[in-house]
Amino acid sequence: MPKVYLSIGTNLGDRHANLQTAVDKLTELYPVLGVSKIYETQPVGEVVQDDFYNIALALDVPESLKPEVLLTQTQQIEKEMKRVKTIHWGPRTIDLDILLFGELSMVSEQLTIPHAEMANRRFVLQPLLEVAERISDVTVVKQTQALLDKTADQNWVQPTPYDITY
Repeated sequence: MPKVYLSIGTNLGDRHANLQTAVDKLTELYPVLGVSKIYETQPVGEVVQDDFYNIALALDVPESLKPEVLLTQTQQIEKEMKRVKTIHWGPRTIDLDILLFGELSMVSEQLTIPHAEMANRRFVLQPLLEVAERISDVTVVKQTQALLDKTADQNWVQPTPYDITY
């Protein structure tokens, strides 16, 4: 079964509760292998907005699952959680991004795997590294550490004392 890694972020409302709700909805669909601690992170871009909470998690998905199906499922979770896309890189109740989908590499109109901006986002890489270490995924640890070492992103990312249950 492929391991799928997601990045989840929020900066509106109760950020901790938003992350927990998203993880709860994902656990109804697939087994969760691991979740990073919650990181508070600096927003990216020119939009003045509150800081984000971000996590990464690993899912164990069936071999038959198509990435486009998972994308539809994550977008449905965003919709259920009242995500409204009004401003590019703007505030959001929840954002679920597929980072890695097993060994798959693909580019389509709807989806790019590995995620196109992953290497440019410290707020994605730091939690991804942590969850890959937690589940002993040596390949993803090495790849993510190499990306972290090379990223030009200087935005701050700091762990919080909060965890997600699953």
